[in-house]
Amino acid sequence: MATASVRVRIEGRVQGVWYRGWTMAEANRLGLSGWVRNRSDGSVEALFSGPADRVKAMVEACRRGPPAAQVTRVTEEPASTPAETGFRQAPTE
Repeated sequence: MATASVRVRIEGRVQGVWYRGWTMAEANRLGLSGWVRNRSDGSVEALFSGPADRVKAMVEACRRGPPAAQVTRVTEEPASTPAETGFRQAPTE
């Protein structure tokens, strides 16, 4: 099974709407490793790593986000596989 790791930045109304909590739940449901964090510019950033089809599904889900979010843009780039397994919330950068 092919694996992938991507770093995404989600922009729009994505802070204060439970976006990080939703991302944690979805990533754990899909069995992905990585992290999610708020950024000081108002965006959310995440690293997803795991089976390529599940990573792709997670990135697509980020385009919608939780019900209260209003996503205007999602950018993605290849990333290195995280050293640790599991998915966590990281401090704001």
